[in-house]
Formats: sequence, C-alpha cells, structure tokens
Amino acid sequence: MNHKNLSQLLTDALAIEAEEAKEAGALGFMARALTLATMPHSKQDSNEFVRRNGSFTMTMIAPSIVGLPYGSVPRLLLAWLTTEAVRTKERELILGDSMSVFMRELGLVPTGGRWGSITRLKAQTRKLFGSTIHCNYINKLPDGVIHESMLNLQVADDADLWWQPKSPDQNTLFESTVTLTQPFFNEVIKNPVPIDMRALRAIKQSPMALDIYIWLTYRMSYLRKHTEIPWPALQAQFGASYPTTAQGIRDFKKNFLGHMRKVLVVYPEAKVSEGDRGLQLKPSKPHIKKLTG
Repeated sequence: MNHKNLSQLLTDALAIEAEEAKEAGALGFMARALTLATMPHSKQDSNEFVRRNGSFTMTMIAPSIVGLPYGSVPRLLLAWLTTEAVRTKERELILGDSMSVFMRELGLVPTGGRWGSITRLKAQTRKLFGSTIHCNYINKLPDGVIHESMLNLQVADDADLWWQPKSPDQNTLFESTVTLTQPFFNEVIKNPVPIDMRALRAIKQSPMALDIYIWLTYRMSYLRKHTEIPWPALQAQFGASYPTTAQGIRDFKKNFLGHMRKVLVVYPEAKVSEGDRGLQLKPSKPHIKKLTG
C-alpha cells in the first residue's frame, strides 16, 4: 500500500469512527449467503466456480456467452441491491435515472473507454444478473443422521437497463430497473448482514479486502469466545485460486494478511491476529451496533 492510498484510507477511517453508520445514512446490508462464501476475485476460465466454508459450499454457474462476475464491482453492486431491498421492502429496484447517480451510489467515478468504470459496471452487471448461485449445507448430527439443505439463487428475474456511456451525467428517457427473484429477495430480507457502506467505498479497490470486511463484520456480530480458523479453511473460503500445497497456503496467508491490514484500518476494533495454525479471532465490538426497531 503506497503512502497516498494509506493516507486516504486513514482519512476515511477517521470519518467512519466519528459517526455511526445509521446516523450517517451509510448503513448497508449484504446477503448472508455471500458472506459465508465469496465470488471470484479475478476473471475465470471456467463458467463454474466453487467456494467452501466448513459444511457450507457455494457454487456459481454462468452461461458461457456471459461469464462469471469477478472483482470489486459485483460486490459493490450486490451490497447496493441488498441495501435497497432491505430499505424499500420491494423486489423491483430503480437503479437511478442517470448512470452517474447510480455509480456514485456504489462509490464509483464514471469514466469511459475500454477500461473505464462504465464499461466494467455494464459487463459485471450482466454477469451478476446472468449467474446462478447454488448453496449447499451439510450438517452431520451426533446420532449419525446427515441433514442436507440446498438453495438455488438467481439475483434477478429481469432487468431493464439503459446505458449512455458517452454522457453518463445525462438522464435517460426511462429509468433502469431490476426485479430481484423471490428466493433472493426472501434471503436478503430474512438474513441481511449489516455493513458500513463507507467502509466498502474506502476499500473498494480490493475484492479480497471487501470480502474480509464483510465476513469479519458478520463473524464479530456473534463471536462469543476465542477462535482460531486454520489457514487451509480460510483458503478454501477466500482464495480458491491458490494451490492446496504448503507453498500455496503460505502465499495465500501472506496475501490475506496484507488485505486484512487494510480492513483493520476501517474496522480497528476487530481483535484479530496471526496464529501458528490460522487466524486468531477474539470477541470484539461489532462494526455495526445491534439494530433495534
């Protein structure tokens, strides 16, 4: 992390500490299923992607013509969609009557060109809305009985999207909308994970840091005792692209700890440290106070 990035991150962190998320209008939410396991960090050659977290397995599948979502943009988009669904209690969401309004909501600056943010948002929106998420949970009971739960999710039933890449600040004739599927809507309404949208915007350049922040926020909301999570388990959850070798685990660990340091700048109350076998977690003040009402 260079000096400029660190300085900006510290500035954002101080602003976050100074004001509660709800009071600042920055209270957001993320779907719990996508907190337990994560999307690809980088472009995938395959159209199937698997992540595991103990007894929970998430598989994402996408049409070959579209491809899987990856990187920071779909994570920010999912956080925005989940937050809007919780706020409005509606399946049909309005994405904003201009592209720049919507992108500012996600903490993105509209830029054109082949590698610009507008192009990335358009591509990643198509990938996210075109993918199917399969969640599988296997619980082995003490009497030998195995209980298996499955849930298939698609984010959107339909989307009506209008893009003006050459004039992102110009209002479109019609508002872009997306209708969430009933299963996805039910999941996010029933089990939303509170997050601080300012923290997401502060670390939005790193998909790994976004994943760690959302997971840590969720985990610390219910952690009651000291816990050590083995590095191979964290690798299965956060870094499936690393080989499952001793060197692969070392490389993942180094990368994970580097991104975690960014997270601890915006969430300094989290009591985490490097252990001999894994990541040490101690009960900490939740990043979002328990919501009432």
